[in-house]
Amino acid sequence: MSNSIVSVRALKKQFGKTEILHGLDFEIPPGRIYGLVGHNGAGKTTTLNAMLGLTSYEGSVQVLGLDPYAHRAKLMKDVAFISDVASLPRFLKVRELFQMLTDIHPNFSGEKALKFLEGTDVKLGAMIGNLSKGMLAQLHLAVVLAIDAKLLVLDEPTLGLDITYRKRFYRRLIEDYMTAERTLLITTHQVDEIEFMLTDIMFIRDGELILHMPMDDVPARFSQLVVTQDRADAARALKPVFAETRFGQTVMVYDGADQAALQGLGTLSTPTLSDLFVALMNRDGGAN
Repeated sequence: MSNSIVSVRALKKQFGKTEILHGLDFEIPPGRIYGLVGHNGAGKTTTLNAMLGLTSYEGSVQVLGLDPYAHRAKLMKDVAFISDVASLPRFLKVRELFQMLTDIHPNFSGEKALKFLEGTDVKLGAMIGNLSKGMLAQLHLAVVLAIDAKLLVLDEPTLGLDITYRKRFYRRLIEDYMTAERTLLITTHQVDEIEFMLTDIMFIRDGELILHMPMDDVPARFSQLVVTQDRADAARALKPVFAETRFGQTVMVYDGADQAALQGLGTLSTPTLSDLFVALMNRDGGAN
């Protein structure tokens, strides 16, 4: 039996006659921070729903050794799913939210949530709908940190927040939540902001997993080259997976290319996660 937190084999999902997921295979070990990245409609939410037991599917999905669709109630004792900050119920007071979460999730601690709010301007009697963006971020983080779960799934957790609050959210999450026993799965469009914290990355496009690898392995596999126009043809002959022209220079991304052969053609570096996302999600390779 696998010791992975999540084990997925040949995962397929159809809505009517349309197949949304086309046989996904992946494992998520404990103590890792995974980023699941893809455009809207790529299959991220459907994949999450299958893992959380919220939809039926074809294939095999095991989360903490359980079939999530058959044993969702049992599984949710050790799994927490939190959507974006906008999902906080605006019609409740903070006190009422904590009570609701205590009733819903067996491993939510109102006492811990209160501790995380110490020193903030968020009061128990405050109406959530009246909180500022900064206060919403603090409340959202307190809720996340107060759940003792083996798997925490965050779906666009900082959507709608200013960049300052987004960065604070993620840094606090790393400092105060992550342990060797906990696993974190994040979906987001703001890939550049979570790159620093990820141990592993998964890109999903049109229902297929086109990249799944540890972040530490990215530099050995992918290269980004900035070349001037007089070297562009030579660089293009080495078959980049993506190319675009910016201000008179051509930027190319390579998958598995000989870095020694690229060295003399321009400025060589490892692509950022957002640059890699653009390169691999582009269906025509972006060559021009």
